[in-house]
Amino acid sequence: MGESGGKRWNFGANEVVEQSCSQNVRYFLNLLADNLDGNDGRAVIPLGHGDPSPFPSFRTDPAAVEAVCHALRSAQFNHYSTTSGLPLARKFMFLFNAAYALLVPKGNTLNRLIGLAVAEYLSRDLSYQICPNDVHLTAGCHHAIDVLISTLAVPGANILLPRPTYPMYDSRATFSKLEIRRYDLLPDNGWEVDLDAVEALADDKTVALLLINPCNPCGNVFSRQHLQKIAETASKLGVLVIADEVYMKMAFGEKPFVSMAEFAEIVPVMLLGAISKRWSVPGWRFGWMVTLDPHSFMKDSGLVHSLANVLNMSTDPTTFIQGAIPDILGKTKEDFFSSKLETLRECAETCYEEMKKIPCITCPYKPEGSMFTMVKIEFGHLEDIKDDLEFCCKLAKEESLIILPGRAVGLRNWLRITFAVELELLVDGLSRLNNFAQRHSKKHP
Repeated sequence: MGESGGKRWNFGANEVVEQSCSQNVRYFLNLLADNLDGNDGRAVIPLGHGDPSPFPSFRTDPAAVEAVCHALRSAQFNHYSTTSGLPLARKFMFLFNAAYALLVPKGNTLNRLIGLAVAEYLSRDLSYQICPNDVHLTAGCHHAIDVLISTLAVPGANILLPRPTYPMYDSRATFSKLEIRRYDLLPDNGWEVDLDAVEALADDKTVALLLINPCNPCGNVFSRQHLQKIAETASKLGVLVIADEVYMKMAFGEKPFVSMAEFAEIVPVMLLGAISKRWSVPGWRFGWMVTLDPHSFMKDSGLVHSLANVLNMSTDPTTFIQGAIPDILGKTKEDFFSSKLETLRECAETCYEEMKKIPCITCPYKPEGSMFTMVKIEFGHLEDIKDDLEFCCKLAKEESLIILPGRAVGLRNWLRITFAVELELLVDGLSRLNNFAQRHSKKHP
């Protein structure tokens, strides 16, 4: 509550909002931007956030652009959407997600015939089929997170989030008063999940465990064997697995990407995804949630019904983007994806090798997926910097280089580096980082 001019007003700041906001990436990026030196004539190099769309090497496929233009010009997608998205878009999500099967409702004969054919093809190695009604379209993956966390946040509940993490989950959980319990990803073990910690943290109020694969912020890709262990542990504990696969198929190392959908027979899975990363179009705001629930645990518990009710109170992805989805998913050539993956691989390799030249930086694991890596600051080599935030603020001021402090993703005194930029820009940025580190290194007599 506040006072102005001697009068008391019955409104004011929301402390929960302030606390929640301070846990997200934008908060720290804005803070770092405020530390930039306006007199530095060099261009700012952005290695702090995951949006490579402005760079020519990561520009989206022309077929996707044409699909959106065609849908918009058709004037067939100017209306409101249905709660979980247009049936047309929802149907074609299954053509894109090759791990899933499709069974189209009986009311539409043509769609049913198409769906049955796709279901036969996609279900060969699965023991269940998924109905398009289990796909809920969202205005990007952020919206999916909002809806899902709001649905799970019943009084007294808690959720298991990784450390380090993607902090939007932390922000939304804090805002929704859903207790956060953190399990570690182990840097010396390829950033695998500390499953012993997961078991120790969970209780009968734990509703879900979050897994991000390929991993933001660590850059690792979980093996099939480890995913199965995670599924078995979650099943033992009676918790839902939230599988954030917004970076699906963006794996460029030795480990192939395996979807958590492969383990839905073991544990119920809520799969989140979007076109934002693989197509480099985060501004198009198109994502999805898929309930992988062959044993109807989520349905019988009432979770699916509650999820639908939250969606009823929420917004929808833009209808002309939904209308374009069949062509976006169906007409984008594999050459586009393979070229982009090769660019990411080269950038990741360069980043990893350049890190070895910087005396105060340790990179414990070579990135093999997503567009990030986590590196540790060795403060024993530095003489006038006390923590990761001071490191990044001084770096922004002195070198016009933006790198995210580890505390932004839940791991203090580390850094999250984004390598999805033009290679020349990445090399320049890492050179600036090296210069900064040398300048602040302890001087030995």
